[in-house]
Amino acid sequence: MSNEDSQWMSWVEVPWLQRSAEYSSLIRFCERLVQNDNLPEMMTELAGEFGVPRCSLVARDPAWKTIVSRGEDLSSLPGAILADVIDRDAGVWTKSVDDQPVMLLPTASKDQHILVLSGPRLDASQLAEGLGVARVLGQRLNEIGRLNRAEQHVERIRTMIGIAHSFAGETDTQALLEKIAEEVSRILGSDRASIFIWDKENSQLIACPALGVEGGKLFLPDNKGIIGDTIRNEKPLIVDDAYADSRFDQSVDKKSGYTTRNLLCVPLFDADGECIGAFELINKLDGDFNDDDLESLKDFGVQTSIAIKNTRELENLVRSNQNLTERVANGVSIIGESESIQALRGTIERLAATDLPVLVLGESGTGKEVAAQALHHQGPRAARPFVAVNCAALTETLLESELFGHEKGAFTDAQATHIGKFELAEGGTLFLDEIGDMSVGGQAKLLRVLEQKVITRVGGTQTIPVNVRVLAATNANLAEMVREKRFRQDLYYRLSVVTIELPALRERPKDIMPLADFFLKRFCADASRKTLDVSSDAEKRLQMHGWPGNVRELRNLMERVAFLTNGERVEVEDLAFILSPQRDAFDDLSDGIGLAEATNKFQREYIKRAVKRMQGNMSDAAEFLDLHRSNLYRKMRQLGMEVDDVKP
Repeated sequence: MSNEDSQWMSWVEVPWLQRSAEYSSLIRFCERLVQNDNLPEMMTELAGEFGVPRCSLVARDPAWKTIVSRGEDLSSLPGAILADVIDRDAGVWTKSVDDQPVMLLPTASKDQHILVLSGPRLDASQLAEGLGVARVLGQRLNEIGRLNRAEQHVERIRTMIGIAHSFAGETDTQALLEKIAEEVSRILGSDRASIFIWDKENSQLIACPALGVEGGKLFLPDNKGIIGDTIRNEKPLIVDDAYADSRFDQSVDKKSGYTTRNLLCVPLFDADGECIGAFELINKLDGDFNDDDLESLKDFGVQTSIAIKNTRELENLVRSNQNLTERVANGVSIIGESESIQALRGTIERLAATDLPVLVLGESGTGKEVAAQALHHQGPRAARPFVAVNCAALTETLLESELFGHEKGAFTDAQATHIGKFELAEGGTLFLDEIGDMSVGGQAKLLRVLEQKVITRVGGTQTIPVNVRVLAATNANLAEMVREKRFRQDLYYRLSVVTIELPALRERPKDIMPLADFFLKRFCADASRKTLDVSSDAEKRLQMHGWPGNVRELRNLMERVAFLTNGERVEVEDLAFILSPQRDAFDDLSDGIGLAEATNKFQREYIKRAVKRMQGNMSDAAEFLDLHRSNLYRKMRQLGMEVDDVKP
């Protein structure tokens, strides 16, 4: 059929079917028609009433397509004539491409269906009858549509109730949003769905999840696109042609290769009426989004906002409890009475309130991770995660996956998407222990993250912003490693904005007993026994030990003592089988010196240690050695020792 064949076309406009004797039989047919709600059966009855082999119902969705048909589908009907039928609200009799008479009849239904009749005996004189029947059919279609929409509304309400029940107690916001997005996308018949959380502090929108998007997350600025417009104006939007809308940001489609046809977006509000994000559906599977979809998504949005709020509160509570438990379990308290430890506590208190990177230096076992935990727990990030990574235990490849995560299929064993430590520590603190053992390649990747504050998972392309405070620690001399080109200078300067150096335990003997008492009390409680006292002789033995393992060695010793000591207090003999003597000059007799010289050598070293333990106080050292002060000086002169030789 051609639009130019006007000589074969006949139009008629009939506002309604009149009740008259002329149409009495047709009226009875229409009365039977409105009792039916089965469209295929209705098409068969219409074909029989008009004596035609073909009867179809077509609609624009968005292109013209056949909804239901009896007989051969008239797929060759030109859209221009169909559009004219709708615009003029008039029926037309014409010819098809195979020269068969065709009648196109507007139904005036809500969805603007057109009834199409075709057959060799069809005559233009039947236009008035056909148009009347089409109007009756349109009314019935509207009624069926209302019933269907009512059923859909009930189903959507049931789904919302189900969501509220099934997600109650969910402690993982990410998992909750994924479930909600999947359910709503299924119920409302869209290809993709995203729930955007508004990060006002960083002026960005975080789509979590972004169904169908690589990595499941999407980060967008909050002043661009349809989502940005929805959030700024706090009003829902239906867009039938995304690419024709100037507000639509095509950058995501261009990057992913996806084509957004239409979309529906509603803002999300918290209990105080503040906008917290948006819910977006993309590409309706069957036509365009309508007002019913909009109302349903708004209802789902209310449930989503409540669920997000409850889950976040529960998630934060669980995380806070975990942090508190870890804090108690790991002994975050910095114990000690020495001047160096008192100064350290003051430094940590000042630095905790900042976001500055801190490099913690010190020998193994001096408590570098405890200092890092104190920086975290005393600062504004205390309610967020503290995540520790031992860089020395990971190869360069494993380190990258551990820190930044990887996508499913990124390498042979990547069976699923893995969230890295940077993402796990979001909003909190990432502690990089033994940073000096990180490979040069790993150092370069870490420097990029510290400078740009974004990560990319292994095997992924999506950049993910991170808000993490980085603390690092090492027992190596990083400055020397920089000079030897074994550690990047730029990374060293980035990490060492502030440096804290923890003293070895042998350099702060005043802290040995407070630490021993602290650990002993804890481990006696674990052993379900009364806290052990420490005898004076055992105290002297603890203070004279060199502690090459520092606080960690003392902690392990007190744990074993608490579980293995039989008496009610700790004696020297309880330490003897555990505390191996340090290999020093005075117990190395391999040089074959005589007994007298070995004795003098031992006494000199012993006096040096005692004076050092008492931090140069000669009176305290004499008391510790059970000597009068004058006798100590006399003994030193006999051994050829000067006071300056023993003072620290």
